[in-house]
Amino acid sequence: MRKTGFIIIALLVVTTVYGQQALRLPAASPKGSLMQTVGITDITIDYSRPGVKGRQIWGGLVPYDQMWRTGANAATTIEFSDEVMVNGQKLDKGKYALFTIPGRDQWAVVFNKQGEQWGAFNHDAAQDALRLTVKPERADFREWMGFEITEMTTDTAKVVLRWENVAVPFTVDTQSIQRSLTAADRAITQAASARWQTPYRAADFAFTNNRMDEAQKWLDMSLKESENTATLWLKARMLAKQGKRADAVRAADAAIAKARPDQADFASEIKRLSAEWR
Repeated sequence: MRKTGFIIIALLVVTTVYGQQALRLPAASPKGSLMQTVGITDITIDYSRPGVKGRQIWGGLVPYDQMWRTGANAATTIEFSDEVMVNGQKLDKGKYALFTIPGRDQWAVVFNKQGEQWGAFNHDAAQDALRLTVKPERADFREWMGFEITEMTTDTAKVVLRWENVAVPFTVDTQSIQRSLTAADRAITQAASARWQTPYRAADFAFTNNRMDEAQKWLDMSLKESENTATLWLKARMLAKQGKRADAVRAADAAIAKARPDQADFASEIKRLSAEWR
């Protein structure tokens, strides 16, 4: 009986210890992530965010002229869903460890093919896919290290590492406009049947990005299939951009005349926007 009692007590202790939820405490360097779609390319940065915490950072906690994991814990990683240009240099799509070598007047930014690794202790220079030299900038104080995208267009993003009073920028060019135009041309050429929507969408994109030759070619194809409110309104905008206001007004009026009952709001917007051409 006594033996049975000991067994029951032991089971209760085990259940109490292992039945508890895992204790979660705040990390000294919490995880951070930045994901941004630039054009049609996804850029993802995963990192751990150390804090200043009253310490000397540059030349102290982070020595000058030594390879740094660009954060804490595991090496910071950066991933591109497509081939990109970084500060004008080609970099294949994929995930990279993002190492840096801080300096007083210039930094090296290193994209290493071994994306998943702890710190920079096992850095293999033979696996470096790209190494850049960039100039650090003086910036407002930031307690926690982080990454920002401070400027962006359809094609480009300015990625900036910020910590303490330093900002380290580099520019990623996704070449999304040209790749999208190439894909549009291929899609139109390979279309199983002639439809107005695909060349219209391609023409509208080209027009928005000031690629007028492609816009005109694809708009002509779309108009050949269907003269409707959308295609005629794009024609009107293109004519207006060319300085042909009288022709633009006529195209806008034709677009309004073609509007279906469910496009009344669209027709009103065309009338409002084309008023300055009249």
